[in-house]
Amino acid sequence: MTEQDKKLQLSLLLLRLGVFLVMFMWTIDKFINPGHAAKVYAAFYHLAGLEAAVMYILGAVEMVILLLFLAGYKKTFTYGSVLVLHGVSTLSSYKQYLAPFDGPNLLFFAAWPMLAACFALFLLRDRDRLLSVG
Repeated sequence: MTEQDKKLQLSLLLLRLGVFLVMFMWTIDKFINPGHAAKVYAAFYHLAGLEAAVMYILGAVEMVILLLFLAGYKKTFTYGSVLVLHGVSTLSSYKQYLAPFDGPNLLFFAAWPMLAACFALFLLRDRDRLLSVG
């Protein structure tokens, strides 16, 4: 393995770990504070009235996908799922991008570099082999 390949491997691993950390925290929110997660779904996805049980199920499905993503397993499915999940989340926040200096809206712009990281990981999934079981 060349020095350049080692650098790429490390970079992709760090991207995978970083994306996992953010998505993991959003997923944990569904278990720790399902009421908050339900408010997020109502506000951004127009899915009002979701009960805690639904949040637990969504959280469990997301957690499985995220753990497989972290492990680098079934990369087309898991990396693609993470890309789609984060892409929907990013695009559903369009109102915040239209008023960036109102309240905490400026923080929503952090979603774009993460979306780029998800996209890069998906495109380079075959090269992401460091600490990967897939």
